[in-house]
Amino acid sequence: MSSHNQNQQQPLSLDVLINSKRKEEVFGDIKSSISDCLSETNLHLTVPALKSKIRGKVRDIYDAGDYLVLVTTDRQSAFDRILASIPFKGQVLNETSLWWFDQTRHITSNAVLSAPDKNVTIAKKCSVFPVEFVVRGFVTGSTDTSLWTVYKNGSRNYCGNALPDGLVKNQKLHANILTPTTKAEDHDVPVTPDEIIKLGLMTEAELDEASRKALSLFEYGQRVALEHGLILVDTKYEFGKGSDGQILLIDEVHTPDSSRYWIAHSYEERFQNGLEPENVDKEFLRLWFRDHCNPYEDEVLPDAPEELICELSWRYIFLYETITKSRFDVLSTKEPVHDRISRNILSALSALK
Repeated sequence: MSSHNQNQQQPLSLDVLINSKRKEEVFGDIKSSISDCLSETNLHLTVPALKSKIRGKVRDIYDAGDYLVLVTTDRQSAFDRILASIPFKGQVLNETSLWWFDQTRHITSNAVLSAPDKNVTIAKKCSVFPVEFVVRGFVTGSTDTSLWTVYKNGSRNYCGNALPDGLVKNQKLHANILTPTTKAEDHDVPVTPDEIIKLGLMTEAELDEASRKALSLFEYGQRVALEHGLILVDTKYEFGKGSDGQILLIDEVHTPDSSRYWIAHSYEERFQNGLEPENVDKEFLRLWFRDHCNPYEDEVLPDAPEELICELSWRYIFLYETITKSRFDVLSTKEPVHDRISRNILSALSALK
């Protein structure tokens, strides 16, 4: 029996995360891949069918006529800027999303057509709603738009949700809430459902359907996460409208980039003792930058230590394996990653013609 399976039989704990044999197995690959991260792609120069490129915080999005080609890079984003490049991060995010897209088809249709490469998804073109559907189950966070930050600063009505007095950090909410934001160029802005309609961002019917789907996706995600020893704390969803008018789930689902995860086994005891939950996401990287600079205002940020980068890479892989109960496939670096992706996209687009 593999060490991975043995770990899954015990209650999930931070010790499993920090000291597992599986970590030893992949840590060497992580360290040796730091200089080979997929930080940037220019596939429109190598794949003739790709017409243009949009560079997102993490994804490079290419127009392929009837389709979009989404390449998930290893760029690490937080505080509305790029902090570092994390080995295997793009592969983890892409494969985690694909797993969840498949698992949630009973809740909503999605835009995925195929995944020709570990870092690539080919999707239907959609008219994307300029709203991120952020769903929260707990009062927590460290960014300016996090629920705990606005709550401790005195707000008791957030995105149309009335919040009672007396909540403390990391407390579970009485019910999950939707706190949408507009998709601004550099900083997401919290918005109420009424404002979304008044601004013409969505119709009332579109908003109702997307909101219902977002809350259902989150409730399902929480249930699956708990079965695997994790708490899905909060996340964000994006939706678009297909050419046939159908509302589709797009972008990513329940990844460690779009979501906060805590270890369930220790949450209650730590909360009662006023301790931070044991997290399995990028929060500890956020906190390192907050401790060492002002990530919103400093023009130049310090380089994240190699140890921190490797630890985050391992946490992403650990989360993928814990949720999907499948082994992460560490790809060979013999073929340059950009060449591999170009070759696989060329083949996939030829097959779609």
